[in-house]
Amino acid sequence: MNISRFISRGIHALPRAEHLEFFPVRRTLRNYNGEAFRRDSIASVNLALLAFPQGMAYALIAGLPIQFGIICFVSASLVGSVFSSSRFNSYGPSNATAVLLLSTAVSFKMPPEQMLVAVPVVVMMAGLFLIVGALMKVAKLIQYISRTVIVGYITAAGCLIIANQIKNVLGITIESSASFVSVLHNTGTAIVDTHLPSLAIGLVTAAFYLSLRQRLPKLPNVALTLLVMTGIAYGMDYFGYSVATLQAVSLGELRIAVIPLDFDLISQLATAALAISFLITLEANSIGKSLAARAGDRINPNQEMFALGISNCTSAIFGGMPASASLTRSTLNYNSRCATSLTNVFGAILVAVLFIGLGGFIGMIPVPSLAVLVIMIGITLISRHQIRIVSRATRSDAIVFFTTLGAGLLFALDAAIYLGVAVSIILFLRKVAEPEMVEYAFNDEGQLTELSDPAARPNPEISIVHVEGELFFGAAELFYDQIRRVCEDPNLKIVVLKMRNAHHLDATAVMALEELVRYMRDNDRFLLISEVRKDAVRIFRNSGLINVIGRDNIFPDRPENPTLSTARTLKRARALLGGEKADVKIYVGGKAEKPAD
Repeated sequence: MNISRFISRGIHALPRAEHLEFFPVRRTLRNYNGEAFRRDSIASVNLALLAFPQGMAYALIAGLPIQFGIICFVSASLVGSVFSSSRFNSYGPSNATAVLLLSTAVSFKMPPEQMLVAVPVVVMMAGLFLIVGALMKVAKLIQYISRTVIVGYITAAGCLIIANQIKNVLGITIESSASFVSVLHNTGTAIVDTHLPSLAIGLVTAAFYLSLRQRLPKLPNVALTLLVMTGIAYGMDYFGYSVATLQAVSLGELRIAVIPLDFDLISQLATAALAISFLITLEANSIGKSLAARAGDRINPNQEMFALGISNCTSAIFGGMPASASLTRSTLNYNSRCATSLTNVFGAILVAVLFIGLGGFIGMIPVPSLAVLVIMIGITLISRHQIRIVSRATRSDAIVFFTTLGAGLLFALDAAIYLGVAVSIILFLRKVAEPEMVEYAFNDEGQLTELSDPAARPNPEISIVHVEGELFFGAAELFYDQIRRVCEDPNLKIVVLKMRNAHHLDATAVMALEELVRYMRDNDRFLLISEVRKDAVRIFRNSGLINVIGRDNIFPDRPENPTLSTARTLKRARALLGGEKADVKIYVGGKAEKPAD
């Protein structure tokens, strides 16, 4: 079959969701109705009242002016939702990208004024990396990252979100940190300075929110809770019990970014931009897949990558920070039962209105109340059911989960992702890098059967070894060692490798076979290979191994007659042993037959 035709057929056979669409929002608008609008509107109010202060908080984490986070949410939500395949993913600033951006500034020792120049460059490069990656379908590689890693990452992120908000509930000030353990340590050290009015309004917020969610779950609970708590905080302030409130903002703080064409700065920040783009892809797809699985939806990873690329380019132009999918906001979309991705568009419009006209009102919202609501959302990210599955399914899954979770609690979230992925790949390679090799012999009826005792070979000079499994670089050394042990039998003269079920040969496996051939020749022995598939024959030919083994010693597989290749191999073996004629019988269709040449 022509390879280009095969690839084309394969692509068109994929589900529609796998194709990259430039305006998937058209399908949403085509079927949009009043019920969807009602659900999206309610969810967007919840989203906006969380996204506005959260955007400011993430900007502060990254060491940036608060408008960077707000602009990022508005631009990313407006543009990204047009291209997104997920109705739950909320684009904008995230905890992980904020911390990674801060670490970039710290590692390069950038002063604040230089950071303001560097951020648009990093965000623009990250966006371009994401767009190119989406067009090349790179995001599909995310499917090779174990779901166990994602569960460990989300669990660690939920813990970090909760830990980071405790200080706001207690009304204390601690040193910022990207580590869950460090945050808890710093919080424990400063807990003696707890501000009792802040703790009181935090407890009232939790009680009110949980009661409202239980009795009136269809109402915009987050919005109503913040509204009521704002009134209570105003009354407490009247009686002299003040609590911290969010910072007011105004339209005058908006600035259009100028992206300098500074190649030295671009080359300096390229590695950081690539790391941010990878983290964005992994974060968005892990969150999107997790929430989509709960709702029975499907998302296209490359579509999400493309949407995030466009979002980051837009955020860079308008002076925002890196845009990713937020755990808390996306989960809030899910809990608010949003119908479509237009929730993010409505939410962005509301945040823009708040930014332009109601900045003073936002400055009245008590920080402890918002912190409690974020904690409630963070708790929903920790799924005991999923943790039980990944920690008990297999030993490898448990190792990957606890490694990812431990790294996420001890270090930054990006370190947890990288370490979890590395461990899962190592354990996977270890699992598949064990090819199965069983020695076979012909019985009296001409059947090829497994040989339990190598010393009992019908012909002590010939060994027939069935090779099954992966023969890529990770398994080549083990394969070579096992075959050499077979060859150490002093009576053995010929080894026949049956390779019909040996897969994924590569250069390492070819070199291992070449070393095996030379070792056997040095010891006056022969290696014959039977049932060689076409792809393996091509590898043998391209690498030159076919000349090392000898064309007369390689016998291609014949699917129409599965036993013919091995029969011809045995005739060759007996000829090498000095026999003029080799009368080989094989078992075909219930009777013994002599194979045709």
